[in-house]
Amino acid sequence: MFESRQLSEDVSMRVLRPSDASALAASYVRNREYLSFWEPVRAEEYYTRPWQAADIASRLAAKEAGEGYPLGLFAGDTLVGRFNVAGIVRGPFQSAGLGYWVDSTYSGRGLASAAVQLIVETARDELGLHRIEASTLPHNVSSQRVLLKAGFQQIGMAPRYLQIAGRWQDHNLYQVVLHD
Repeated sequence: MFESRQLSEDVSMRVLRPSDASALAASYVRNREYLSFWEPVRAEEYYTRPWQAADIASRLAAKEAGEGYPLGLFAGDTLVGRFNVAGIVRGPFQSAGLGYWVDSTYSGRGLASAAVQLIVETARDELGLHRIEASTLPHNVSSQRVLLKAGFQQIGMAPRYLQIAGRWQDHNLYQVVLHD
């Protein structure tokens, strides 16, 4: 599942590997200011290879347990996006959460839309999930377009849902139901 797939002529998506820690750290450093509006405030160690290596290891352990998939977008050896299918719950729920970002120099190329669509199809056809949920800041119109294009519907708004950019912020909640 989630084998390497081409999303565009020069960008592919695949499961992260332990050897991707340096590329991931470099991508976070390169996009630090750009992502600061959309992500939690991060400690300095977050931007290092050792921190990213530990995070990848943790997420790969979750993958082995069937609880998530850490995915990266790559242009050659350069990591240009991060997608996480996380918190997979089986049983009657059959659900997961989705989070993602694309490198500032690669945004606006349809990569997020292509990646989310592939994730939705894989979750439905290969993982047997019933639904995926995601959330966006109310002013993150680009991410909302990506979700809507992939079949997500807004199901509500959660006040002060996540601490982003140093403060508790409202989020629009979305889901896509994969099976009727």
